[in-house]
This record gives sequence, C-alpha cells and structure tokens, in this order.
Amino acid sequence: MKKFIKFVLIGVVAIMVVIAIAVAYMFWQMGQPLYTFGSVSAGENLRAPLEPPEQTDSSVWRVESDISLHFNTYGEGRPVVIVHGGPGIPYANAWKGLKSLEAQYTFYYYHQRGAGASTRPINRFESKNYPKNMTELEQTLGIGAQIADIERIRRILNEEKLLLIGHSFGGFIAALYAAEFPEQVEKMILIAPAGMLTPPQKENNIFNAVRDRIPVKKQAEYDSLVKEYFNFGDIFSKSDSDLVDLHTQVGHYLLKGMGYDISLMDAPPTPGGWSSFAVYFSTGKSPDYRDAVINITAPTLILNGDDDDISLNGSKEYETFIPNAKFVSIGCSDTTSIAGHFIFDDCPDQFAAAVSEFLD
Repeated sequence: MKKFIKFVLIGVVAIMVVIAIAVAYMFWQMGQPLYTFGSVSAGENLRAPLEPPEQTDSSVWRVESDISLHFNTYGEGRPVVIVHGGPGIPYANAWKGLKSLEAQYTFYYYHQRGAGASTRPINRFESKNYPKNMTELEQTLGIGAQIADIERIRRILNEEKLLLIGHSFGGFIAALYAAEFPEQVEKMILIAPAGMLTPPQKENNIFNAVRDRIPVKKQAEYDSLVKEYFNFGDIFSKSDSDLVDLHTQVGHYLLKGMGYDISLMDAPPTPGGWSSFAVYFSTGKSPDYRDAVINITAPTLILNGDDDDISLNGSKEYETFIPNAKFVSIGCSDTTSIAGHFIFDDCPDQFAAAVSEFLD
C-alpha cells in the first residue's frame, strides 16, 4: 500500500512539474514577437496570398475572400494612402491639413481590418489552446496581416510605388511596410510615429508618460485599468466588444494626457477590439526593429508637433535609424492652439505646407 501511495505521489508531482513547465512556456511565448521582419514579403505566416482577390465592389477593398476594408477618398490626382493610428482607431473625418492639397492628390483613408467599418473577422475565441489562438490572431489581425494589406492596396490601386502617410501607430506599420517592400514606396511621411523601434523605456512609453500627467487621485484607477488592459493571460476569454470597451477606456486617459477632449474616443468609427490587441502579440514585450527600418530606401519626412513631447523621442528614433529621413517639428501660427499629437488638425496650414513641399 505504501509503495502504491508513493507511486501515486510521484505521478502527481510529475504531472505538476509538466503543468508548471507548460505554463512557464506559455508565458514566455506570450513575450516573444509573432511577427518576424521579412515574413510578409516572403509570403510567410499569412492567412491568404498577397495577390488580392477580384474586386467586385468599388466601395471597399477586398483584400481576402472574407475580409474587406472600408475607405473614404478625398481629392483627385495621384493616390496617397493614409495608415491610421490607435492601434485600431480610424479617423472620423478627413484631415484639415490635407484639404488644400486635394486638387493634386487623392487621399485614401482606409479602416484597417478589424477596426471601424472594415471586416471584423474574430468575435470570440472558442478554443482554450493559447498557442493556437495566438497564431490565428497574428495571421488574421496582427502586424503581418496589416502590412500585407498595404501591399494588397497597392496592387488594387495598380500603383508601382506608393505615396504613404502613417500617423502614430500607423506610422510604425507604414515604416515596416516600407522596410519589407522598399521598392514599392516612392515617398513616406510619418507623423508622430509610435516609439516601437526599440525596446520600451520610460522616455518612449506612452502609458508611463500619460500617468505622469494624471492627477494623483486618479493614478490608482489608471494603474488598475492599464493592468487589465495588458492582462494577456485572460485575454482569450474576452469578446471583440469587450476589448473595444477596454481600449476606449484607456483611450480616454491617453487623450486627456495629451491635452485633448476624451469624447474623441466616443465618436464613430468604432475602434478595433481584437485588432488593437493583436499588434501587441505581434511585437512581443521588447520590440526591436532598428535592423528592419534601415532597409527603407524611400525619402522619409518625420513630422512632430512642437507640443507633442510624448511622441518626440519615438519620432527622433525613426530619424536616427531610417536612411534618408528628415525630422521637422511643427508649431501653430496661432499661439493659443496646441501643436500636439494630431498636428494635421491642430495646425493645418503649417502641416499642409510641410507635406506639400515634401511631396512636390
């Protein structure tokens, strides 16, 4: 009997060790980047080919058989593709700073997959298989999928080389596209691009920077919300709408910390849910894309608002590592206006002048 009990105890301990190893591996894997530079141009780890399917509806871009991207166009002339930030937050209106350029260019503001009015291919994960869910999330909504969509858009527009503008997190995605497909970008403008080229430090971590601007009595509430926002151990129990709500709550704080009205997060289009969080899995805990962006060959203009000190360090990183990049800080002629993260609306005349000079 004692031998049997001993045998059972050894078996239980062995099972516990195996479970502990599996859990440790899962959390280690959560910190590893799912997107690998060069994988998109090689056609790897994608849900569908880079060649888009036949376009049967002129009001959307059909990038996969079951995924379409909503877009709005303003102007006439050479196409310019605008990659929105967030992640996963499309713009409600055309930028004021591009209005005066609409006689020379057609500006395409598209909603990234999983955000706004574009297809939301994932509502909820039924499987409890964490690695399987991570792979599906990356292939369906991750950075690789977003980069692939820009290449599909280029092919749909039948443009040999793109004029590309990326704002905030969209600047990060646009830069990675230009690095993966350097021959397909003629010129690129990055506006306050997300500081994701190097592992996060206090000076380029927007969540830390915003916390310093929150009243002390609100910091505990903010800390709790950010902790839940990055609670990836429990994320696959949530639905797309759960994540939209969480993303919106955090967005309120970020907007307030940057000096803007928090109601901007409550206006349509609806932010991304799974698409907003998929990119965090894509980059892992310590993103480092310095060796990637040195492959960019397109002339690159990096714009940052004079008052947007939260984005400044990130913007300067792009200037450092992208060859043939030029950094310009923009202020408003109206000194009562903030020259902030949304510089294209804050200082439209100065923004238009900088963009026009660069594109022309």
